[in-house]
Amino acid sequence: MEEQARVTSGGSTGAGRRRSRKDEILEIAVGLFASRGYHGVSMDDIGAAAGVTGPALYHHFAGKEAMLVAALVPVSEGLLDGGRQRCAAHPDDPRTALESLIDFHVDFALANPAVIALHLHELDRLPEEPRRRIRRLQRLYVEEWVVVLTALHSGLPAAEARVLAHAAFGLMNSTPFLGGEVDRRRRAELLRAATLAALLAPTEPA
Repeated sequence: MEEQARVTSGGSTGAGRRRSRKDEILEIAVGLFASRGYHGVSMDDIGAAAGVTGPALYHHFAGKEAMLVAALVPVSEGLLDGGRQRCAAHPDDPRTALESLIDFHVDFALANPAVIALHLHELDRLPEEPRRRIRRLQRLYVEEWVVVLTALHSGLPAAEARVLAHAAFGLMNSTPFLGGEVDRRRRAELLRAATLAALLAPTEPA
């Protein structure tokens, strides 16, 4: 069964939370940043797309940089929290834990392709403190996968498990580049199957 564990650009996990006007503006800004690039979008562009006047827009965000922080930091926090929950739910069954992690991340990647594109291309625009915080959260999230992979593959060094984890993220985070020729459910099935097959493949040296 597909786990519903969405992490939105506003950083929430789970379903059913009512979106605020600030969330809506942030989602619009993320979409514009992802499609045009950070420097290709002005606050006026965001306001026009959101139907918000300048003063009202600045009531929610101090500027584009604040929007970028609001989009990326909560997402990294949500991924780490979700990953920890799924690992904790299967402490003695690494195969099931891995499947749960993959379900969680694929659901996130399909729900948030603009956030992924923003992270790939614009993370370095952030000030040092939030950028370092995001990097630290990402490293902790990777380690959740490393624990599962080293338990699943006897003798696999942690450093090699990190290689596998990052490769899996590259596969799952391909959603910004996928067209609409295949429906969402089938894309989820393909991404899950490909990621699981990659991570279950033998890891012994050739």
